[in-house]
Amino acid sequence: MARLLLFGGKGGVGKTTTSSATAVALADAGLRVLLVSSDPAHSTSDSLGVELGPTPTEVKEVPGLFGLELDPEARISDYIPKLSESLGPLMGGDEPDLNASEMVLPGLDEAMAFDELLKHLENPSWDVVVFDTAPTGHTLRFLALPEIIEKWSSKIIKLHRMTGGIRAMMFGAKDGEKMRVELEKFRRRVLHVRRILSDPELTRFTLVTIPEKMGVNETVRAYEALIDFDLPVSGCVVNRITPELDHPFIQRRIEGERNHIDSLKEALPALDFTEIELRDSDVHGIDSLREIGSLMHGNIELEEGLGPFKIGLGLEASRGTWKDGDIVYLHLPGIDREDLSLRSEDGTLFVGVNEREHPVQFDRPAKASEVKAKLEEDILRLTFPVRE
Repeated sequence: MARLLLFGGKGGVGKTTTSSATAVALADAGLRVLLVSSDPAHSTSDSLGVELGPTPTEVKEVPGLFGLELDPEARISDYIPKLSESLGPLMGGDEPDLNASEMVLPGLDEAMAFDELLKHLENPSWDVVVFDTAPTGHTLRFLALPEIIEKWSSKIIKLHRMTGGIRAMMFGAKDGEKMRVELEKFRRRVLHVRRILSDPELTRFTLVTIPEKMGVNETVRAYEALIDFDLPVSGCVVNRITPELDHPFIQRRIEGERNHIDSLKEALPALDFTEIELRDSDVHGIDSLREIGSLMHGNIELEEGLGPFKIGLGLEASRGTWKDGDIVYLHLPGIDREDLSLRSEDGTLFVGVNEREHPVQFDRPAKASEVKAKLEEDILRLTFPVRE
């Protein structure tokens, strides 16, 4: 499973720039990196100078870097609204504890984004997934979603168990059972994503802000809210700091910014801070992102094997896949044996994680029956047959 590095903050503070710069720096170090954006503004394409879409797109200037921009609204129609439309008329009636307003799920679009993100995290092709999140409030809405959807789903399941006349009339027996199963899967995935987000061995959250009072206040509030959800917040980037220039106006500006930065550091002493000065031109394109990445993380040196290494801002990265001769190692923390499957098709080996399959890259065809698999301490070891 890939490491997940999230960048969040209020709109317009530089989340896309800092997340894109981090992704470029990690790919330059030799990792396979997926940069994901769920921000409706979809400015990641502009930052990289590459047109991105809903599937991973290679950034040819940076070997090992791929990007995608999520479109959660396109997926929502596959889930809740169809159910809401069908079940809405039943929310009164003989069930006084059912309320139609409870069918509206705040954070549903964020749920779609994080559910899609989980699919990529489980893909052994990626070492690190860098996530340029929507403004922090959207992330917090998602984090509150499991409790909402658990209550919501329990009511849907209760409706499903109602006398067969209503259920058959609206869904038919098979459709009703399918709905119940899919809803349960969705709820489990939402809970699984939140477990990943709160696992400090997998996830790190970096706050991005600017040296102004409103930015500082919102960053402190965001930090407190994220900590309440057990998210491992490790660092903070203070972006667009006024550079030192000999002018009275600039000096007053710098003094005010310094006071805001000092108050932020005093309020959040546990975080690693990086300060980035305002540039004399827009930051876009790979060369500019490399400069920002160097300021944020320095020179990243990739270590052998799967072990984590620090890259600055309290962040860690590591390979998700490691090949040593005829053995492929996959890092799959928190995975139970029953959640794994193994099959082959046309010589390609597929590892199933939580019912979603991913190809394992190997230099020659192999059959699943010939591959020895062993899960030990979060590492899945796949021993391929020796070449004849």
